[in-house]
Amino acid sequence: MFDVIDELSVQAIRMLSVQMIQKANSGHPGLPLGAAPMAYVLFRNHLKLDPKHSDWFNRDRFVLSAGHGSALLYSLLHLSGFELSLNDLKNFRQLHTKTPGHPEVGQTPGVDATTGPLGQGIGMAVGMALSERHLASQFNRNGHQLINHLTYAICGDGDLMEGVSHEAASLAGHLKLGKLILLYDSNDISLDGAKGRSCSENTKQRFESYGWQYQRVDNGNDLAAIDQAIVQAKVDETKPSIIEVRTTIGFGAKDAGTNKVHGAPLSSENMTVLRQNLQWQRPEFEMPPAVYQRLQQTLGQRGSQKFSAWRQSFQAFCNAMPGVAHKLGRTIKGSLPKDWQRGMPVYVANSQVSGRDASASVLQRLHDTLPQLWGGSADLASSNRTDFKTEAVLTATDFEQRNIAFGVREFAEATIMNGIALHGGSRIFGSTFLVFSDYMRPAIRLAALQKLPVIYIFTHDSLAVGEDGPTHEPVEQVMSLRNIPNVTVIRPGDANEVVGAWQCTIENTTGPTVLVLSRQALTTFSTQPPLAAHTGVQRGGYILSPARSELDQTGILLATGSEVQLALKVQKRLWTQGLNLSVVSLPSFELFQQQSQVYREQVLPPNLDFRVSIEAGSTLGWERFTGLNGLAIGIDTFGASGRPDEVLANYGFTAEQISHQILFAWRTKCQLAARKNIG
Repeated sequence: MFDVIDELSVQAIRMLSVQMIQKANSGHPGLPLGAAPMAYVLFRNHLKLDPKHSDWFNRDRFVLSAGHGSALLYSLLHLSGFELSLNDLKNFRQLHTKTPGHPEVGQTPGVDATTGPLGQGIGMAVGMALSERHLASQFNRNGHQLINHLTYAICGDGDLMEGVSHEAASLAGHLKLGKLILLYDSNDISLDGAKGRSCSENTKQRFESYGWQYQRVDNGNDLAAIDQAIVQAKVDETKPSIIEVRTTIGFGAKDAGTNKVHGAPLSSENMTVLRQNLQWQRPEFEMPPAVYQRLQQTLGQRGSQKFSAWRQSFQAFCNAMPGVAHKLGRTIKGSLPKDWQRGMPVYVANSQVSGRDASASVLQRLHDTLPQLWGGSADLASSNRTDFKTEAVLTATDFEQRNIAFGVREFAEATIMNGIALHGGSRIFGSTFLVFSDYMRPAIRLAALQKLPVIYIFTHDSLAVGEDGPTHEPVEQVMSLRNIPNVTVIRPGDANEVVGAWQCTIENTTGPTVLVLSRQALTTFSTQPPLAAHTGVQRGGYILSPARSELDQTGILLATGSEVQLALKVQKRLWTQGLNLSVVSLPSFELFQQQSQVYREQVLPPNLDFRVSIEAGSTLGWERFTGLNGLAIGIDTFGASGRPDEVLANYGFTAEQISHQILFAWRTKCQLAARKNIG
């Protein structure tokens, strides 16, 4: 099955990858030299990809979880006929090229996921495989197999050490994701040295305990053995598969088998030895035509034929079931149904509804109007209020359900959500308590970097968590989430703002959205009309309660979430003390900063520099709106355990306490101004 051209192809991939790294004087040669055979076999014989239609919906997905080995992936994509030129490879790791240091989705044709932070690629691959099963259960009907593909990933020792790999692999085994195949580049070397310095687990026992199929290939250069293992992995679709391929890091180089070849270009001496060992005499970046021909005649022709056959099947599907086909077409494109906002709840003034309960009501409506929406929780759905009431939990025998039980696996939950979003064809949400968003942070960052419209529902958003104490009372989480680029954080202040927040969330298709919701009841604002809150949220901030008179307005109160109601009480108290302030609800910093300067200055007039922010969390960051002369009322210490009202009072979050702070600040400001005028 394999011949001298295949052996030449493997050597070509090794040399092309290393030459990219040498030219850039930056990169990781160890993985491409060691893992080239397994990657070649996968591309040559198994992957269902069409280089001319790299975004084909029913293609196999491939994730290079060990993203530092990006040169290997770029070499394969170039040689296989993807839109990646030799000149692109020569500009490896340079600014604004198609070949960044780690694979970036959207930057390079053929790259299905942004990887590099180890372990997350495994979680994303699990998400892709789960999405394939979910969508197949919805749309494969009457013999039409429009969604039927595999997900492959290559990982290394470092990936499997990361805790997220345990979480994700456990759930994949539980759900019997048999169309997921993980190729493990097992070389016993990590960046600092031998893997044995820190890890001695039994990979076979570990993955079999999860419910995976395990195979081992003892010689990582044995193309036939690797191929047979992949064939065998496909046979059992009731178990995900891991194939441990024993390799030598930096194969062929002088320092092969050591950490010296992991993350730095090879020395001149090493390159000389490598060329000799691989019997490579060609000039730099000159690849044998037979190598291009082999990969383009195998992967390229196979992919082209399968794409054409799929397109014919899709047309037959359209003819047989036009209604379902229209739904599938819309799903693939990611477009929204025209009536998706139908029946959204409207709350009357002064009603008492918690943020999580208002969100739950919206979710139930979206279940009916937005069939591509699904998601779950890290074992907190009953508390987050994030389960669809008319659906059961998705299982290994019923993938069509839209409730996912992620288990107590927050990090894996977030990486799997990223994989589902990358796969396409649905909108995904996940939930937990706000304080546990810290477990998800690396994956939230990667979602933002990949511009994925994933939805995070974080409840229990303040000191009002109460008796659970400081371990469960978020302080720094909201502000730190706001500091992740391309993340939209929305902390609504009443039930109608929650509805508006969900509308913004569904319409945001270029990045993740974080909904920060209260456990405690919130008093619905007396906005006229009630839907004004929706518009206000869409703009990120709005004047909820104007000053009594614009002519003598002394300042502005800014608040988010449950503290907006507190700000309204403070406003009324201060009116009796001669301070005439407006109240601005500012549920989303990001959305507000996207508004025109004219609108922002209408809400926050520049001449009013006495500004007070009220939020039960970190004060760092509020200065962008309060200015240097403003006052930020928050909490910059950890909370305490006790009744919610007592905890809030202990940290100064009562109308009386805040009014005293503001009055003192105002009088101090006036005294300083008077002294300046006298001087």
